[in-house]
Amino acid sequence: MRKPFIAGNWKMYKTAEQAKAFAEEFRKLYKPSDVRVAIAAPFTQLWALKEAFAGSGIAVAAQNMHWADEGAYTGEVSAAMLREIGVDYCVIGHSERRQYFAETDETVNKKVLKALEAGILPILCCGESLQTRDAGEQNAFVEAQIRADFAGVSPEDAKKVTVAYEPIWAIGTGRTASPQQAQDMCAYIREVLADIYGEDISEEITIQYGGSVKPANASELMDQPDIDGALVGGASLKPADFIEIVHF
Repeated sequence: MRKPFIAGNWKMYKTAEQAKAFAEEFRKLYKPSDVRVAIAAPFTQLWALKEAFAGSGIAVAAQNMHWADEGAYTGEVSAAMLREIGVDYCVIGHSERRQYFAETDETVNKKVLKALEAGILPILCCGESLQTRDAGEQNAFVEAQIRADFAGVSPEDAKKVTVAYEPIWAIGTGRTASPQQAQDMCAYIREVLADIYGEDISEEITIQYGGSVKPANASELMDQPDIDGALVGGASLKPADFIEIVHF
């Protein structure tokens, strides 16, 4: 039985002090349940959030990591550095990383493999542009991402990966895929994973939807059979908004 997983992605917002204030307010509102919860924050906030959420069951995620153990990679952070401070998850291959920082399926795959090796759980992002969807090529595009990004991942490790389907045309635009559009793609992703790993394993893999998820649409999205959670952007920045999504 897959447990719902709601993760907030703060992107490049908040200072460490602001993160601590958020955590203090959020813990007052949060009631532990079967829903897994994580906050993906900038590197400078991770330590503060680990301390602030200690004992709460709320996980902390990085937004990126490098695939090398160490080296001359100025500005990068390794899996070992994240593990040292107890980071639980890492968002890998977010569309903004692909768009603005030239991430490719090859580098995303390297990061997924390294995260798994280090005991960090990947939140692997995939999704198509509006141009791709308008051309009717969204399934083929996302399938190619999934196959490339899971290359070399063992069946046992595949179950540890959360897939976040984020239609690029619905991120930060105010547009949202309809629940049926989101369900159709998440179901297709599960079909692709079943083809790679078999149906039993695909049924254990958590698939989130990400793309302008808000309190107003979270419940309808989460009612879909193949949507197991959400990767939440702007609505995760305010405790009151995020808790509504967590308590969908």
